[in-house]
Amino acid sequence: MKLGFASGLSHYDAPPPDLLDSLEVMRDLDAFRFANRLEVWAEFDGEEIVEHGRGGGLVMGSTTVQLGPLGLTFAGVPMPDLTPEPEISSGAVTYRQTCGGRTALPLPRRTPHPPFVRLEAPLVWTTLAVTVRFDGTTLGRLEGASSFPRHWVYNPDGRLSQKAALTDWADWTAQPSWTMTPWGDHDSPPVIAAAEAGLERLMSKAVMHGRKRPEIRRLAKGTVLTRQGEEATDLYLLLDGVLALSVNGDDLAELGPGAVVGERALLEGGKRTSTLTAVTPVRVAVAPSSAIDVTALATLSRGHHLEDSETRTNK
Repeated sequence: MKLGFASGLSHYDAPPPDLLDSLEVMRDLDAFRFANRLEVWAEFDGEEIVEHGRGGGLVMGSTTVQLGPLGLTFAGVPMPDLTPEPEISSGAVTYRQTCGGRTALPLPRRTPHPPFVRLEAPLVWTTLAVTVRFDGTTLGRLEGASSFPRHWVYNPDGRLSQKAALTDWADWTAQPSWTMTPWGDHDSPPVIAAAEAGLERLMSKAVMHGRKRPEIRRLAKGTVLTRQGEEATDLYLLLDGVLALSVNGDDLAELGPGAVVGERALLEGGKRTSTLTAVTPVRVAVAPSSAIDVTALATLSRGHHLEDSETRTNK
């Protein structure tokens, strides 16, 4: 598979935008593999539900491969949408929907039984739940997802709000069959993180494509990445997993993929202002301060200052 990416036969999708426009236009531009769109409405008389309904469904993307100067596009293979009956409670209704499929291109991978290899790509999916309440509030959440690729969640106003914090290529490619997916009555709850700020997304590009290629470091769960009070010379971009931020032993926040951390120490005297500990297995990019735009770093720092918060928050 590494050879496929290096040769251009396959490619990683660019991160989706902060503000979602037209899914159909993005699909035509080969900007995503699939989207799960769940639209829910409800009418209440006080707390009693009068009418309710759903819309949306799977928006299937495609895969484009390069063979020299030629580009070939293969439509994805969809699975049926799973739409269980809504859950109705006092003053609220909840709809769930599972959408997904697989790429049309074969993916050679090992299996534990004869013939010990499969050419079919594993299934990808997300399970969304949306609750509408009588007071007009809504709550959307990602309740299940395949372990690869990363999944992104948008609010009703089209703004990026959440993402799956962990991806696991090995677990995904080891998927034995459709029976270990929601179509076989087996789902997987994802680890969720809030979406990073727009400036962090710009900084992440600077880290990954700056003057010096960053070091990629993997940490086991429970490993300390930075310790409060230590000397600091590097900036970190969290690529995968969740980091807990603590000051003086108090947990203040949990950071997910896309977070740029460690900038305050580089700007304010070279001492780490907080301790960062891996809550899950973590992958980080490590960049020296010399490779980063100091002005952008200062702007990012003003928007952070999680260490100064007296309340516990989730970022």
